[in-house]
Amino acid sequence: MNPLVRTKLSIMMFLNFFVWGAWFVTLATYLSAGLKFEPGAIAAAYSTTNWGAIISPFFIGMIADRFFSAERVLGFLHLAGAVVLYYATSITDPGALFWTLVLYAMCYMPSLALTNAISFHQMKDPEKEFPGIRVCGTLGWIVAGLSISVLGIKEASSAPLMLAAGASVAMGLFSFVLPNTPPKSRGKKVTVRDVLGLDALDLLKDPSFAVFILASLLICIPLAFYYTYANMYFNEIGMVNVAGKMTMGQMSEVIFMLLLPLLLTRIGVKKTLIIGMLAWFLRYFLFAYGNVGSLSFMLYTGILLHGICYDFFFVTAMIYVDNETPLKIRASAQGFFAFISYGVGMVVGNIVAGIVGNMFTTSAADGTKIHDWSKIWMAPCLMALVVVVLFLLFFKERPRVSHEDGADVKA
Repeated sequence: MNPLVRTKLSIMMFLNFFVWGAWFVTLATYLSAGLKFEPGAIAAAYSTTNWGAIISPFFIGMIADRFFSAERVLGFLHLAGAVVLYYATSITDPGALFWTLVLYAMCYMPSLALTNAISFHQMKDPEKEFPGIRVCGTLGWIVAGLSISVLGIKEASSAPLMLAAGASVAMGLFSFVLPNTPPKSRGKKVTVRDVLGLDALDLLKDPSFAVFILASLLICIPLAFYYTYANMYFNEIGMVNVAGKMTMGQMSEVIFMLLLPLLLTRIGVKKTLIIGMLAWFLRYFLFAYGNVGSLSFMLYTGILLHGICYDFFFVTAMIYVDNETPLKIRASAQGFFAFISYGVGMVVGNIVAGIVGNMFTTSAADGTKIHDWSKIWMAPCLMALVVVVLFLLFFKERPRVSHEDGADVKA
């Protein structure tokens, strides 16, 4: 790949994930300590990105893929998103903020697919070239969190949203100098079945694949608790520079990503997926009983487990889907997996997180919210354990043989 093109794609990934990391991690602290929102309203605010994940395939499949170059769509969406984020800083009503963030999610979430499409269009060997460019996105998220701490930005304020809006302007303008990526489906009819990957539904006839999809949906329910409550929890119990310290999770993600190929070769898909799900169980147990004093190591261990939680489950799951399906429906299968997990699973997870949070939250005389964090964290802890047991009992990993179209299929 041309070095200039590689540099542009790396900057693109960095900025795209910097925008997300700048506001997403600290939002709960702002809504709780700054605006005094109830846990249910906070969880609803976090669910907006997942609604965006459900809606955005329609936007990409029905509009962007047919009429406009990807880099131009990316630039327009980021500039529009910057305006929406800036407006969000002035909102104090839970309902109004929810719908504003839904609108923003519709601007931002398509960028995840668009940046991948722009990258792949420039690559001759994506398996070798893409990881080095995608990791710049993880670095962008890390730098965003560190910037909040280093710059002394107050997490219980709208300042992180302002930082994200500014970065979104920079990303929007930069998008227009990215390599041209013409619409891949211009002149073709694109159906709802194509967009949602419904051709992959035939794979559910295989009991093991059906168990895998069900487990993917269910494990995203406890996952939602981390994104919704972790930053708020750490701030409430007295941890300092929380946004910066939480980037240790993304740092571990980079390390475990490098270890993943070796682990898959040694122990296979099923055991790797189970390790990933068990990491969620352990993480929430550590959060439930850790503190900022003598047991602070439990909190930091829980943060560092993010790399195992994400890489060993989600990255392994994408590899499993790729290996499980014939070439002609691989894209549909990956789209279906993303729709079930990041979309439906996380939406349900945020609803459940809001219900659990409300159950174990009381209000002091001055309006301050008092959370029973041990009980809140034990709920997703037990949920994750149930999913692990079900997956262990019912998922069967079988030997694979080569298929004539290049896919691996069940032996």
